[in-house]
Amino acid sequence: MKLQESPRSPASITQLLWFFGIATVVKLLLIPAYYSTDLEVHRHWLAITHSLPLGQWYYDETSEWTLDYPPFFAYFERFLSFFAPLIDPWIVHLHHGLSYKADSSIYFQRISVIVSDLFLQYGVHISTRNLASLKRNLVWVFVIWSPGLLIVDHLHFQYNGFLFGWLLLSISFLAQGRDLMGGFMFAVLLCFKHLFAVAAPVYFVYLLRHYCRGGLVRGFARLSVLGAIVVAVFAAAYGPFVYHGQIQQVIRRMFPFGRGLCHAYWAPNFWVFYIVLDKGIAFLLRKFGFDIPSPVASFTGGLVGDASPFAVLPRITPMTTFIMVLLALSPCLFKTWRYPRPRLIARSVAYAYTCGFLFGWHIHEKASLHISIPLALVAVESLEDSKHYFLLSVVSCYSLFPLIYEAQEYPIKVLLLLLLLHTILMWFCFSALFPKIIGTKGSLQSDKKATQSDSKGISRTAAEKQWFELGWVAKSYLLGVVVVETWGQFLHPYLLGDKLPFLPLMLISMYCAIGISYSWIWQLKRIIILS
Repeated sequence: MKLQESPRSPASITQLLWFFGIATVVKLLLIPAYYSTDLEVHRHWLAITHSLPLGQWYYDETSEWTLDYPPFFAYFERFLSFFAPLIDPWIVHLHHGLSYKADSSIYFQRISVIVSDLFLQYGVHISTRNLASLKRNLVWVFVIWSPGLLIVDHLHFQYNGFLFGWLLLSISFLAQGRDLMGGFMFAVLLCFKHLFAVAAPVYFVYLLRHYCRGGLVRGFARLSVLGAIVVAVFAAAYGPFVYHGQIQQVIRRMFPFGRGLCHAYWAPNFWVFYIVLDKGIAFLLRKFGFDIPSPVASFTGGLVGDASPFAVLPRITPMTTFIMVLLALSPCLFKTWRYPRPRLIARSVAYAYTCGFLFGWHIHEKASLHISIPLALVAVESLEDSKHYFLLSVVSCYSLFPLIYEAQEYPIKVLLLLLLLHTILMWFCFSALFPKIIGTKGSLQSDKKATQSDSKGISRTAAEKQWFELGWVAKSYLLGVVVVETWGQFLHPYLLGDKLPFLPLMLISMYCAIGISYSWIWQLKRIIILS
Protein backbone atom coordinates (compact mmCIF):
# COMPACT_ATOMS: atom_id res chain seq x y z
CA MET A 1 0.00 0.00 0.00
CA LYS A 2 1.34 3.44 -0.97
CA LEU A 3 1.79 5.71 2.01
CA GLN A 4 0.40 9.24 1.73
CA GLU A 5 3.04 11.92 1.58
CA SER A 6 3.31 13.96 4.76
CA PRO A 7 2.33 17.60 4.25
CA ARG A 8 5.45 18.64 6.17
CA SER A 9 7.81 16.34 4.27
CA PRO A 10 10.73 17.82 2.31
CA ALA A 11 9.03 16.71 -0.92
CA SER A 12 5.89 18.68 -0.06
CA ILE A 13 7.87 21.82 0.78
CA THR A 14 9.86 21.41 -2.42
CA GLN A 15 6.66 21.17 -4.44
CA LEU A 16 5.34 24.36 -2.86
CA LEU A 17 8.60 26.14 -3.66
CA TRP A 18 8.29 25.01 -7.27
CA PHE A 19 4.78 26.47 -7.45
CA PHE A 20 6.03 29.71 -5.95
CA GLY A 21 9.08 29.78 -8.22
CA ILE A 22 7.04 29.38 -11.41
CA ALA A 23 4.59 32.06 -10.29
CA THR A 24 7.49 34.38 -9.44
CA VAL A 25 9.02 34.00 -12.90
CA VAL A 26 5.72 34.98 -14.51
CA LYS A 27 5.36 37.96 -12.16
CA LEU A 28 8.88 39.15 -12.96
CA LEU A 29 8.13 38.96 -16.67
CA LEU A 30 5.08 41.18 -16.10
CA ILE A 31 7.05 43.99 -14.41
CA PRO A 32 7.35 46.14 -17.60
CA ALA A 33 3.67 45.64 -18.45
CA TYR A 34 0.75 48.01 -17.94
CA TYR A 35 0.05 49.40 -14.48
CA SER A 36 -2.82 51.52 -13.20
CA THR A 37 -2.89 54.71 -11.13
CA ASP A 38 -2.78 52.43 -8.07
CA LEU A 39 0.99 52.29 -8.56
CA GLU A 40 1.15 56.05 -7.96
CA VAL A 41 -1.35 55.72 -5.10
CA HIS A 42 0.90 53.33 -3.21
CA ARG A 43 4.05 55.25 -4.11
CA HIS A 44 2.49 58.38 -2.63
CA TRP A 45 1.55 56.44 0.51
CA LEU A 46 5.21 55.47 0.80
CA ALA A 47 6.07 59.17 0.63
CA ILE A 48 3.42 60.15 3.18
CA THR A 49 4.47 57.59 5.78
CA HIS A 50 8.17 58.27 5.20
CA SER A 51 8.11 62.09 5.07
CA LEU A 52 5.43 63.02 7.59
CA PRO A 53 4.96 62.27 11.28
CA LEU A 54 2.22 59.81 12.14
CA GLY A 55 -0.09 62.60 13.27
CA GLN A 56 -0.31 63.97 9.70
CA TRP A 57 -0.72 60.77 7.69
CA TYR A 58 -4.50 60.88 7.38
CA TYR A 59 -4.62 64.67 6.95
CA ASP A 60 -2.21 65.01 4.05
CA GLU A 61 -3.72 66.26 0.78
CA THR A 62 -0.55 66.82 -1.23
CA SER A 63 -2.01 64.50 -3.84
CA GLU A 64 -5.55 63.47 -4.70
CA TRP A 65 -4.52 59.94 -3.67
CA THR A 66 -5.00 60.40 0.04
CA LEU A 67 -4.31 57.60 2.52
CA ASP A 68 -7.58 55.72 3.10
CA TYR A 69 -6.54 52.26 4.31
CA PRO A 70 -6.50 51.21 8.01
CA PRO A 71 -3.43 51.87 10.18
CA PHE A 72 -1.76 48.45 9.85
CA PHE A 73 -1.52 48.97 6.10
CA ALA A 74 -0.11 52.45 6.73
CA TYR A 75 2.49 50.84 9.01
CA PHE A 76 3.21 48.35 6.23
CA GLU A 77 3.83 51.22 3.82
CA ARG A 78 6.05 52.84 6.44
CA PHE A 79 8.05 49.60 6.68
CA LEU A 80 8.53 49.50 2.89
CA SER A 81 9.55 53.17 2.92
CA PHE A 82 12.70 52.28 4.88
CA PHE A 83 14.00 50.37 1.86
CA ALA A 84 12.72 52.61 -0.96
CA PRO A 85 15.33 55.42 -0.49
CA LEU A 86 18.09 52.84 -0.80
CA ILE A 87 16.88 52.27 -4.36
CA ASP A 88 15.83 55.82 -5.28
CA PRO A 89 15.27 58.69 -2.78
CA TRP A 90 12.71 60.31 -5.08
CA ILE A 91 10.30 57.41 -4.51
CA VAL A 92 9.51 58.74 -1.03
CA HIS A 93 9.76 62.48 -1.78
CA LEU A 94 6.41 63.97 -0.83
CA HIS A 95 6.34 66.76 -3.43
CA HIS A 96 8.97 66.03 -6.07
CA GLY A 97 7.93 62.41 -6.21
CA LEU A 98 4.40 63.15 -7.45
CA SER A 99 3.62 61.03 -10.53
CA TYR A 100 7.16 59.64 -10.38
CA LYS A 101 7.45 56.89 -13.00
CA ALA A 102 11.13 56.03 -13.08
CA ASP A 103 12.03 52.38 -13.67
CA SER A 104 13.60 52.27 -10.21
CA SER A 105 10.25 53.12 -8.62
CA ILE A 106 8.29 50.67 -10.75
CA TYR A 107 10.71 47.81 -10.13
CA PHE A 108 10.85 48.47 -6.39
CA GLN A 109 7.09 48.48 -6.01
CA ARG A 110 6.53 45.50 -8.28
CA ILE A 111 9.13 43.41 -6.45
CA SER A 112 7.73 44.44 -3.07
CA VAL A 113 4.41 42.88 -4.10
CA ILE A 114 6.17 39.70 -5.22
CA VAL A 115 8.08 39.41 -1.95
CA SER A 116 4.97 40.08 0.12
CA ASP A 117 3.32 37.14 -1.66
CA LEU A 118 5.50 34.89 0.48
CA PHE A 119 2.88 35.32 3.17
CA LEU A 120 0.24 34.05 0.74
CA GLN A 121 2.36 30.94 0.18
CA TYR A 122 2.53 30.41 3.93
CA GLY A 123 -1.22 30.83 4.29
CA VAL A 124 -1.88 28.35 1.50
CA HIS A 125 0.58 25.88 3.00
CA ILE A 126 -1.05 25.99 6.44
CA SER A 127 -4.54 25.77 4.94
CA THR A 128 -3.79 22.67 2.88
CA ARG A 129 -1.33 20.70 5.01
CA ASN A 130 -3.98 18.19 6.10
CA LEU A 131 -5.28 17.52 2.58
CA ALA A 132 -4.34 14.60 0.38
CA SER A 133 -1.49 15.41 -1.98
CA LEU A 134 -3.65 15.71 -5.12
CA LYS A 135 -6.19 18.01 -3.47
CA ARG A 136 -3.40 20.04 -1.89
CA ASN A 137 -1.71 20.56 -5.25
CA LEU A 138 -4.99 21.63 -6.83
CA VAL A 139 -5.59 24.30 -4.20
CA TRP A 140 -2.05 25.53 -4.75
CA VAL A 141 -2.81 25.84 -8.47
CA PHE A 142 -6.02 27.79 -7.85
CA VAL A 143 -4.50 30.21 -5.33
CA ILE A 144 -0.78 30.57 -6.07
CA TRP A 145 -1.39 30.62 -9.82
CA SER A 146 -4.62 32.59 -9.55
CA PRO A 147 -5.04 34.62 -12.75
CA GLY A 148 -7.17 37.13 -10.85
CA LEU A 149 -4.34 37.84 -8.44
CA LEU A 150 -1.93 38.17 -11.36
CA ILE A 151 -4.20 40.73 -13.01
CA VAL A 152 -4.98 42.74 -9.89
CA ASP A 153 -1.62 42.63 -8.07
CA HIS A 154 1.01 42.19 -10.74
CA LEU A 155 -0.51 44.07 -13.67
CA HIS A 156 -3.06 46.55 -12.31
CA PHE A 157 -1.01 46.80 -9.06
CA GLN A 158 -2.14 46.20 -5.51
CA TYR A 159 -1.09 44.21 -2.42
CA ASN A 160 -3.89 41.65 -2.17
CA GLY A 161 -1.79 38.48 -2.06
CA PHE A 162 -0.37 38.83 1.42
CA LEU A 163 -3.76 39.99 2.72
CA PHE A 164 -5.33 36.78 1.46
CA GLY A 165 -2.55 34.99 3.31
CA TRP A 166 -3.98 36.40 6.55
CA LEU A 167 -7.50 35.39 5.52
CA LEU A 168 -6.48 31.83 4.66
CA LEU A 169 -4.62 31.51 7.96
CA SER A 170 -7.68 32.71 9.84
CA ILE A 171 -9.98 30.26 8.07
CA SER A 172 -7.48 27.44 8.56
CA PHE A 173 -7.20 28.04 12.31
CA LEU A 174 -10.98 28.08 12.70
CA ALA A 175 -11.28 24.86 10.67
CA GLN A 176 -8.73 23.26 13.02
CA GLY A 177 -10.67 24.35 16.10
CA ARG A 178 -8.10 27.00 17.08
CA ASP A 179 -10.72 29.70 17.47
CA LEU A 180 -8.62 32.29 19.32
CA MET A 181 -5.93 32.25 16.67
CA GLY A 182 -8.53 32.42 13.91
CA GLY A 183 -10.21 35.41 15.53
CA PHE A 184 -6.85 37.10 16.14
CA MET A 185 -5.80 36.68 12.50
CA PHE A 186 -9.09 38.10 11.26
CA ALA A 187 -8.83 41.10 13.59
CA VAL A 188 -5.33 41.79 12.24
CA LEU A 189 -6.65 41.47 8.68
CA LEU A 190 -9.37 44.06 9.36
CA CYS A 191 -6.71 46.49 10.55
CA PHE A 192 -4.90 46.00 7.24
CA LYS A 193 -7.93 46.35 4.95
CA HIS A 194 -11.39 47.12 6.26
CA LEU A 195 -13.14 45.82 3.13
CA PHE A 196 -12.74 42.32 4.59
CA ALA A 197 -15.17 43.32 7.35
CA VAL A 198 -18.13 41.95 5.37
CA ALA A 199 -17.37 38.54 6.90
CA ALA A 200 -17.25 39.96 10.45
CA PRO A 201 -20.87 38.91 11.26
CA VAL A 202 -20.02 35.32 10.32
CA TYR A 203 -16.94 35.38 12.54
CA PHE A 204 -18.88 36.91 15.41
CA VAL A 205 -21.72 34.38 15.30
CA TYR A 206 -19.41 31.43 14.75
CA LEU A 207 -17.01 32.32 17.58
CA LEU A 208 -19.87 33.15 19.93
CA ARG A 209 -21.49 29.76 19.34
CA HIS A 210 -18.41 27.59 18.86
CA TYR A 211 -15.80 29.10 21.18
CA CYS A 212 -17.96 30.73 23.87
CA ARG A 213 -20.11 27.69 24.56
CA GLY A 214 -20.06 25.67 27.80
CA GLY A 215 -22.38 27.45 30.19
CA LEU A 216 -22.84 31.03 31.33
CA VAL A 217 -19.68 31.39 33.44
CA ARG A 218 -17.34 29.60 31.06
CA GLY A 219 -18.94 31.25 28.05
CA PHE A 220 -18.59 34.73 29.53
CA ALA A 221 -14.97 34.05 30.46
CA ARG A 222 -14.16 32.91 26.94
CA LEU A 223 -16.02 35.85 25.44
CA SER A 224 -13.95 38.16 27.65
CA VAL A 225 -10.71 36.57 26.47
CA LEU A 226 -11.77 36.79 22.83
CA GLY A 227 -12.88 40.39 23.27
CA ALA A 228 -9.61 41.30 24.96
CA ILE A 229 -7.64 39.91 22.01
CA VAL A 230 -9.69 41.85 19.48
CA VAL A 231 -9.47 45.05 21.54
CA ALA A 232 -5.69 44.61 21.86
CA VAL A 233 -5.30 44.28 18.09
CA PHE A 234 -7.42 47.35 17.37
CA ALA A 235 -5.66 49.28 20.13
CA ALA A 236 -2.30 48.52 18.51
CA ALA A 237 -3.65 49.74 15.17
CA TYR A 238 -5.73 52.75 16.13
CA GLY A 239 -4.31 53.63 19.55
CA PRO A 240 -1.69 56.12 18.28
CA PHE A 241 -4.35 57.96 16.29
CA VAL A 242 -6.68 58.05 19.28
CA TYR A 243 -3.80 59.51 21.26
CA HIS A 244 -3.34 62.27 18.65
CA GLY A 245 -7.10 62.93 18.55
CA GLN A 246 -7.38 61.86 14.92
CA ILE A 247 -9.66 58.83 15.06
CA GLN A 248 -12.57 60.68 13.43
CA GLN A 249 -10.35 61.74 10.54
CA VAL A 250 -9.13 58.17 10.09
CA ILE A 251 -12.73 56.88 9.99
CA ARG A 252 -13.74 59.58 7.48
CA ARG A 253 -10.89 58.58 5.19
CA MET A 254 -11.66 54.87 5.47
CA PHE A 255 -15.39 55.24 4.79
CA PRO A 256 -15.88 57.96 2.15
CA PHE A 257 -19.57 57.37 1.55
CA GLY A 258 -19.67 60.39 -0.74
CA ARG A 259 -18.38 58.12 -3.47
CA GLY A 260 -20.89 56.75 -5.93
CA LEU A 261 -22.87 53.54 -5.70
CA CYS A 262 -20.62 51.89 -8.27
CA HIS A 263 -16.96 52.10 -9.13
CA ALA A 264 -15.66 53.56 -12.40
CA TYR A 265 -16.14 50.18 -14.09
CA TRP A 266 -19.40 48.72 -12.84
CA ALA A 267 -18.63 45.66 -10.77
CA PRO A 268 -20.80 42.73 -11.90
CA ASN A 269 -23.33 42.83 -9.09
CA PHE A 270 -27.01 43.48 -8.42
CA TRP A 271 -26.71 47.24 -8.89
CA VAL A 272 -25.79 46.78 -12.54
CA PHE A 273 -29.31 45.50 -13.19
CA TYR A 274 -30.79 48.29 -11.07
CA ILE A 275 -28.91 51.00 -12.99
CA VAL A 276 -29.74 49.51 -16.39
CA LEU A 277 -33.40 49.19 -15.37
CA ASP A 278 -33.41 52.85 -14.31
CA LYS A 279 -31.91 53.96 -17.60
CA GLY A 280 -34.24 51.70 -19.57
CA ILE A 281 -37.38 53.02 -17.86
CA ALA A 282 -36.21 56.61 -18.29
CA PHE A 283 -35.58 55.98 -21.99
CA LEU A 284 -39.02 54.51 -22.54
CA LEU A 285 -40.77 57.28 -20.62
CA ARG A 286 -39.01 59.92 -22.72
CA LYS A 287 -40.16 58.10 -25.86
CA PHE A 288 -43.74 58.38 -24.60
CA GLY A 289 -43.34 62.11 -24.08
CA PHE A 290 -42.60 62.28 -20.37
CA ASP A 291 -40.12 64.90 -19.22
CA ILE A 292 -37.46 62.82 -17.46
CA PRO A 293 -34.36 64.88 -16.67
CA SER A 294 -31.00 63.22 -17.05
CA PRO A 295 -29.01 62.85 -13.81
CA VAL A 296 -26.33 65.50 -13.45
CA ALA A 297 -23.89 63.21 -11.65
CA SER A 298 -22.70 59.79 -12.70
CA PHE A 299 -23.14 56.54 -10.82
CA THR A 300 -19.40 56.28 -10.26
CA GLY A 301 -16.58 58.14 -8.68
CA GLY A 302 -13.10 56.97 -7.89
CA LEU A 303 -12.56 60.15 -5.92
CA VAL A 304 -14.78 61.44 -3.14
CA GLY A 305 -17.78 63.38 -4.43
CA ASP A 306 -21.56 63.59 -4.20
CA ALA A 307 -23.54 60.36 -4.40
CA SER A 308 -25.24 59.81 -7.74
CA PRO A 309 -29.02 60.22 -8.20
CA PHE A 310 -31.18 57.98 -10.40
CA ALA A 311 -33.48 59.24 -13.11
CA VAL A 312 -36.59 57.23 -12.15
CA LEU A 313 -35.95 54.56 -9.52
CA PRO A 314 -35.44 55.43 -5.83
CA ARG A 315 -32.01 56.66 -4.83
CA ILE A 316 -29.81 54.04 -3.18
CA THR A 317 -28.00 55.08 -0.01
CA PRO A 318 -25.15 53.37 1.85
CA MET A 319 -27.62 52.36 4.56
CA THR A 320 -29.80 50.66 1.95
CA THR A 321 -26.90 48.56 0.74
CA PHE A 322 -25.91 47.76 4.33
CA ILE A 323 -29.39 46.44 5.10
CA MET A 324 -29.50 44.40 1.90
CA VAL A 325 -26.14 42.80 2.66
CA LEU A 326 -27.33 41.83 6.14
CA LEU A 327 -30.61 40.44 4.79
CA ALA A 328 -28.77 38.37 2.19
CA LEU A 329 -26.35 37.17 4.85
CA SER A 330 -29.01 36.32 7.45
CA PRO A 331 -29.69 32.70 6.31
CA CYS A 332 -25.98 31.94 6.65
CA LEU A 333 -25.84 33.56 10.08
CA PHE A 334 -28.86 31.57 11.22
CA LYS A 335 -27.31 28.34 9.96
CA THR A 336 -23.99 29.18 11.62
CA TRP A 337 -25.81 29.87 14.90
CA ARG A 338 -27.55 26.49 14.81
CA TYR A 339 -24.66 24.46 13.42
CA PRO A 340 -21.27 26.11 14.10
CA ARG A 341 -19.27 23.53 12.15
CA PRO A 342 -15.53 24.20 11.62
CA ARG A 343 -15.60 22.42 8.27
CA LEU A 344 -18.21 24.88 6.94
CA ILE A 345 -16.43 28.08 7.91
CA ALA A 346 -14.70 28.57 4.54
CA ARG A 347 -18.06 28.31 2.77
CA SER A 348 -19.68 30.77 5.15
CA VAL A 349 -16.88 33.32 4.77
CA ALA A 350 -16.97 33.05 0.97
CA TYR A 351 -20.75 33.42 1.00
CA ALA A 352 -20.47 36.54 3.16
CA TYR A 353 -18.11 38.12 0.65
CA THR A 354 -20.47 37.14 -2.16
CA CYS A 355 -23.30 38.99 -0.40
CA GLY A 356 -21.06 42.03 0.07
CA PHE A 357 -20.00 41.92 -3.57
CA LEU A 358 -23.55 41.67 -4.89
CA PHE A 359 -25.26 44.24 -2.70
CA GLY A 360 -22.50 46.42 -1.21
CA TRP A 361 -21.74 50.12 -1.71
CA HIS A 362 -19.08 51.24 -4.21
CA ILE A 363 -17.81 47.73 -4.78
CA HIS A 364 -14.65 47.29 -6.80
CA GLU A 365 -14.57 44.59 -9.46
CA LYS A 366 -11.39 43.34 -7.75
CA ALA A 367 -13.51 42.24 -4.76
CA SER A 368 -14.51 39.10 -6.69
CA LEU A 369 -11.20 37.69 -5.42
CA HIS A 370 -12.71 37.72 -1.93
CA ILE A 371 -15.08 35.05 -3.22
CA SER A 372 -12.83 32.91 -5.41
CA ILE A 373 -9.81 32.64 -3.09
CA PRO A 374 -11.64 31.19 -0.02
CA LEU A 375 -13.74 28.94 -2.27
CA ALA A 376 -10.55 27.40 -3.64
CA LEU A 377 -10.34 25.54 -0.31
CA VAL A 378 -13.84 24.18 -0.90
CA ALA A 379 -13.49 23.38 -4.60
CA VAL A 380 -11.79 20.02 -3.97
CA GLU A 381 -14.35 18.73 -1.47
CA SER A 382 -16.92 17.36 -3.92
CA LEU A 383 -17.79 17.07 -7.58
CA GLU A 384 -20.53 19.69 -7.32
CA ASP A 385 -18.15 22.11 -5.60
CA SER A 386 -15.62 21.66 -8.38
CA LYS A 387 -18.19 22.41 -11.10
CA HIS A 388 -19.33 25.53 -9.28
CA TYR A 389 -15.77 26.73 -8.71
CA PHE A 390 -14.85 26.17 -12.36
CA LEU A 391 -17.67 28.44 -13.51
CA LEU A 392 -17.11 31.04 -10.79
CA SER A 393 -13.37 31.22 -11.39
CA VAL A 394 -13.81 31.84 -15.10
CA VAL A 395 -16.46 34.52 -14.48
CA SER A 396 -14.37 36.19 -11.76
CA CYS A 397 -11.31 36.28 -13.98
CA TYR A 398 -13.21 37.56 -17.00
CA SER A 399 -14.86 40.32 -14.97
CA LEU A 400 -11.35 41.70 -14.33
CA PHE A 401 -10.52 42.05 -18.04
CA PRO A 402 -11.54 45.74 -18.24
CA LEU A 403 -8.83 46.57 -15.70
CA ILE A 404 -6.24 45.75 -18.36
CA TYR A 405 -7.42 47.64 -21.41
CA GLU A 406 -4.25 48.37 -23.40
CA ALA A 407 -3.86 46.48 -26.67
CA GLN A 408 -0.39 45.11 -25.96
CA GLU A 409 -1.65 43.30 -22.85
CA TYR A 410 -4.60 41.66 -24.61
CA PRO A 411 -2.72 38.44 -25.51
CA ILE A 412 -1.67 38.15 -21.84
CA LYS A 413 -5.29 38.38 -20.70
CA VAL A 414 -6.83 36.00 -23.20
CA LEU A 415 -4.15 33.45 -23.97
CA LEU A 416 -2.26 33.27 -20.69
CA LEU A 417 -4.83 34.00 -18.04
CA LEU A 418 -8.22 32.76 -19.20
CA LEU A 419 -8.96 31.23 -22.56
CA LEU A 420 -5.90 29.03 -22.73
CA LEU A 421 -3.93 28.21 -19.60
CA HIS A 422 -6.32 28.91 -16.73
CA THR A 423 -9.42 27.21 -18.11
CA ILE A 424 -7.55 24.25 -19.54
CA LEU A 425 -5.49 23.83 -16.38
CA MET A 426 -8.59 23.86 -14.18
CA TRP A 427 -10.27 21.33 -16.46
CA PHE A 428 -7.36 18.91 -16.27
CA CYS A 429 -7.04 19.41 -12.51
CA PHE A 430 -10.66 18.58 -11.81
CA SER A 431 -10.63 15.74 -14.33
CA ALA A 432 -7.69 14.22 -12.44
CA LEU A 433 -9.52 14.61 -9.13
CA PHE A 434 -12.77 13.18 -10.50
CA PRO A 435 -11.76 10.76 -13.27
CA LYS A 436 -14.32 9.20 -15.58
CA ILE A 437 -15.26 6.10 -13.61
CA ILE A 438 -18.68 4.54 -13.12
CA GLY A 439 -18.96 3.04 -9.65
CA THR A 440 -21.49 0.80 -7.94
CA LYS A 441 -21.90 -0.52 -4.44
CA GLY A 442 -18.50 -1.94 -3.75
CA SER A 443 -17.51 -2.76 -7.32
CA LEU A 444 -16.96 -1.38 -10.81
CA GLN A 445 -19.22 -2.32 -13.71
CA SER A 446 -18.88 -1.82 -17.41
CA ASP A 447 -20.60 1.06 -19.18
CA LYS A 448 -22.89 -1.39 -20.91
CA LYS A 449 -24.12 -2.94 -17.69
CA ALA A 450 -24.39 0.44 -15.96
CA THR A 451 -26.75 1.76 -18.62
CA GLN A 452 -29.12 -1.20 -18.57
CA SER A 453 -32.63 -0.52 -17.26
CA ASP A 454 -33.71 -2.10 -14.04
CA SER A 455 -37.10 -3.58 -13.27
CA LYS A 456 -38.53 -0.11 -12.58
CA GLY A 457 -37.34 1.29 -15.89
CA ILE A 458 -34.49 3.37 -14.45
CA SER A 459 -31.70 3.82 -17.02
CA ARG A 460 -28.93 3.04 -14.53
CA THR A 461 -28.82 0.66 -11.61
CA ALA A 462 -26.77 1.77 -8.67
CA ALA A 463 -24.19 3.42 -10.86
CA GLU A 464 -23.95 7.17 -11.16
CA LYS A 465 -21.63 9.49 -13.03
CA GLN A 466 -18.87 10.70 -10.78
CA TRP A 467 -16.53 12.36 -13.25
CA PHE A 468 -15.98 16.06 -13.90
CA GLU A 469 -18.25 17.28 -16.68
CA LEU A 470 -20.16 20.53 -17.03
CA GLY A 471 -23.85 20.56 -17.90
CA TRP A 472 -25.21 22.18 -21.04
CA VAL A 473 -26.33 25.31 -19.16
CA ALA A 474 -22.83 25.95 -17.82
CA LYS A 475 -21.28 25.24 -21.22
CA SER A 476 -23.73 27.61 -22.90
CA TYR A 477 -23.00 30.34 -20.36
CA LEU A 478 -19.24 29.99 -20.83
CA LEU A 479 -19.72 30.11 -24.58
CA GLY A 480 -21.54 33.38 -24.00
CA VAL A 481 -18.35 34.78 -22.44
CA VAL A 482 -16.64 34.24 -25.80
CA VAL A 483 -19.53 35.94 -27.58
CA VAL A 484 -19.46 38.98 -25.26
CA GLU A 485 -15.69 39.31 -25.62
CA THR A 486 -15.85 38.93 -29.41
CA TRP A 487 -18.44 41.69 -29.60
CA GLY A 488 -16.50 44.08 -27.38
CA GLN A 489 -13.10 43.57 -28.97
CA PHE A 490 -13.93 43.07 -32.65
CA LEU A 491 -17.56 43.50 -33.71
CA HIS A 492 -18.43 46.67 -31.78
CA PRO A 493 -15.51 48.75 -33.16
CA TYR A 494 -16.20 47.42 -36.68
CA LEU A 495 -19.99 47.86 -36.69
CA LEU A 496 -20.53 50.87 -34.40
CA GLY A 497 -17.18 52.61 -34.37
CA ASP A 498 -17.17 55.33 -31.70
CA LYS A 499 -20.90 55.06 -31.01
CA LEU A 500 -22.09 53.74 -27.64
CA PRO A 501 -18.57 53.41 -26.19
CA PHE A 502 -20.00 52.27 -22.84
CA LEU A 503 -21.76 49.23 -24.33
CA PRO A 504 -18.88 46.67 -24.26
CA LEU A 505 -18.13 47.32 -20.59
CA MET A 506 -21.82 47.31 -19.71
CA LEU A 507 -22.26 43.94 -21.42
CA ILE A 508 -19.31 42.48 -19.51
CA SER A 509 -20.71 43.77 -16.22
CA MET A 510 -24.22 42.48 -16.88
CA TYR A 511 -23.12 39.10 -18.19
CA CYS A 512 -20.70 38.46 -15.35
CA ALA A 513 -23.34 39.67 -12.87
CA ILE A 514 -25.54 36.81 -14.04
CA GLY A 515 -22.76 34.34 -13.23
CA ILE A 516 -22.02 35.90 -9.83
CA SER A 517 -25.74 35.91 -8.99
CA TYR A 518 -25.95 32.23 -9.87
CA SER A 519 -22.95 31.58 -7.62
CA TRP A 520 -24.67 33.43 -4.76
CA ILE A 521 -27.81 31.31 -5.08
CA TRP A 522 -25.78 28.10 -5.42
CA GLN A 523 -23.68 28.87 -2.34
CA LEU A 524 -26.78 29.73 -0.30
CA LYS A 525 -28.45 26.47 -1.28
CA ARG A 526 -25.28 24.53 -0.45
CA ILE A 527 -24.96 26.15 2.99
CA ILE A 528 -28.59 25.42 3.81
CA ILE A 529 -28.49 21.71 2.89
CA LEU A 530 -25.12 20.97 4.54
CA SER A 531 -24.86 20.43 8.27
